[in-house]
Amino acid sequence: MEDSKMAEPIITAKDVRLHYGEFEALHGINLEFNRGEITAMIGPSGCGKSTFLRCLNRMNDLIDTAKVTGDIRLDGQDIYAGDTDVVQLRKRVGMVFQQPVPFPFSIYENVIYGLRLAGVKDRAVLDAAVEKSLRQAALWDEVKDKLHDSALGLSGGQQQRVAIARVLAVEPEVILMDEPTSALDPISSTQIENMLLELREQYTIIIVTHNMHQASRISDRTAFFLQGNLIEYAPTKKIFMNPDKKETEDYISGRFG
Repeated sequence: MEDSKMAEPIITAKDVRLHYGEFEALHGINLEFNRGEITAMIGPSGCGKSTFLRCLNRMNDLIDTAKVTGDIRLDGQDIYAGDTDVVQLRKRVGMVFQQPVPFPFSIYENVIYGLRLAGVKDRAVLDAAVEKSLRQAALWDEVKDKLHDSALGLSGGQQQRVAIARVLAVEPEVILMDEPTSALDPISSTQIENMLLELREQYTIIIVTHNMHQASRISDRTAFFLQGNLIEYAPTKKIFMNPDKKETEDYISGRFG
């Protein structure tokens, strides 16, 4: 996966800081995410990568003590501007969490949950969205004959792909993923990695992962975080083969973390 000569940032973050009360958890992060690429964010537990990820669709707004400063723009628009429609933002910047979170109803209703919230009622539109997003999530063939069965009856890997299909159904521009395979077995993890490589043609994907092999296999660029700082950000091959910073080299080689 080489640098695109026409790389175009879809999200830019400048001097992003996050405080929980008096404590500063992120120390002036500067990052750009290019359209149509997979970016991996790596680093030890508690280094700020998931916290930063949640800044990109304002999920930290749900934490009373959290305060974000700096500048984050999606397609040039300030996502923290006073007139930002946060519901619309989270439709454009979807999120998949670490634990599969199926709602306690059918596979079909899980997938169209966001569309129903948006007021879509046309059955043909909903049917088409279900098939399209389940195909994109590499799950259609496994569940097409049991769409009206409970999603809770699926395996962990299948539940996570339903969660991904739910995000895809509302046609986001960016997909944020917080350790999406850490709770899954190796076969399910591989299925999701292969799916992400196909989805990257149509979406910008930003993934937090503890799995070095995963980051090196699927990402175009990698950002290494440590203690709330962005230490290094470069094409993935460079991060893994020839990092500039000693801290990056130590982490990649397993000396800490």
